[in-house]
Amino acid sequence: MTNPTSRRASPRPPIGLLLPAAIGLALFVVPLVGLLARTPWADLLDLVTGAVVTDALRLSLVSSLGATVVSLLLGVPLAWVLARVEFPGRSLVRGLVTLPLVLPPVVGGAALLFAVGRRGLVGGPLERMTGLVLPFSTAGVVLACTFVAMPFLVITVEGALRTMDRRQEDAAATLGASRWTVLRRVTLPVIAPSLVSGLVLTWARAFGEFGATVTFAGNLQGRTQTLPLAVFVALESQRDTAVAISLVMVAVSLAVLVGLRGRWWPTS
Repeated sequence: MTNPTSRRASPRPPIGLLLPAAIGLALFVVPLVGLLARTPWADLLDLVTGAVVTDALRLSLVSSLGATVVSLLLGVPLAWVLARVEFPGRSLVRGLVTLPLVLPPVVGGAALLFAVGRRGLVGGPLERMTGLVLPFSTAGVVLACTFVAMPFLVITVEGALRTMDRRQEDAAATLGASRWTVLRRVTLPVIAPSLVSGLVLTWARAFGEFGATVTFAGNLQGRTQTLPLAVFVALESQRDTAVAISLVMVAVSLAVLVGLRGRWWPTS
C-alpha cells in the first residue's frame, strides 16, 4: 500500500524565483542553441571525420580516461586519509589538494612545467635517470588533466566517507574482517554512488581541459592536441571545423552525464 505522504504535490514556486530561474537556465541553453544554429549540417560528417578531429578525439578520450584511472588509484586513498586520519596540517593538505579547483589552469600548467619539465625540480633528475620527458608528450597531457581533475574525485569521495554510517564497518571488524576486507566489502560498496559520480566529474573535467594542457604539453596534432586545443586553433581560420568539434564535445559529454544521472545521481 502506497504511503499517501510519499507522493506529495510539488510546491508551487514563488513568482519571484521563476524569473531568475528562467534566466539562469537561459545561460546554459542559449549558447547551445547558438552553437546548433551555427553548425554546418551539410558538411558536418566530412568535418568530424577529418584527420584533425579524429586525432584530437582519440587523444581526448585517451588522456581523459587515463587521468580518470590515475585519479582513481591515487585520489581514493588520498580522500580516505583526509576523511579518516587526524594529523597536523590536514586543513593545509586539503587546501593544497583542492587548489586546482580555483587556480587558473594556465598557472597550473606553468607550475607543472617548472616542476616536471626538462629543467624542472623533478623533471630534470627524472629525465637523467629514466629518459622520460613529460612536456610535449601524451603522458604530459594525462598528467595535466589529472592535476586539474582529480580534486573533483577527492572532495566527492571524502565527503561520502565523512557522512557514511560507520556502524557497518565496525560490525564487520567485530566479526573478524580485516581492514582491507572492510574497505573492499563494506566501505567501497556504500560510497559507490559518490565514487562513480566523482569519477564522472573527473572524466568530464579532464575531457574539457585546455589551459594546463596547452601550457605544459603544447599543441601538437596527434600527440598533445586534444579537442579543446583543436577548437582553439580552428577558431582562427576554420570556423566550421571549430563548430563541428565543439558539437562533438557537447554530444559526448552530455551523453555521458545524462546517461549516468538516473543510475548514480539523485533524481526526482
